Amino acid sequence: MRIETTRHLHCTVLRAGGVLDHAGRERFSDRINQVWNWSAGPVLVFDLADLDFFDSSVIGVLAMAMQRMEEQGEGRIILVRPSDHLLSVLRLTDLLSRVELRGSVEETVAELMLQSEVSP
Repeated sequence: MRIETTRHLHCTVLRAGGVLDHAGRERFSDRINQVWNWSAGPVLVFDLADLDFFDSSVIGVLAMAMQRMEEQGEGRIILVRPSDHLLSVLRLTDLLSRVELRGSVEETVAELMLQSEVSP
């Protein structure tokens, strides 16, 4: 499994590729914990489009981040270019309503920058 992280002013982008299974889940969860405070909130932007395979571990990773955000009372999870299969899994597990969906990382980063400029 490949995990790339990019720190932006208003978000952290996590790109994952390869296979996300039980072993990958531990690595991905650890990486999320390492970058947790890179952005206020935090705002985590997940680009999982390059995953060749994922099992229920993807739900575990996202649910862990969601639970931590709920405990803190803040944060956002944004999924970029999710596959139809991932969308159906999120819908079945009732997690789809707890994430935001976007078309590209670049547009998401730009949108977050504009939102911060407009917000008091």
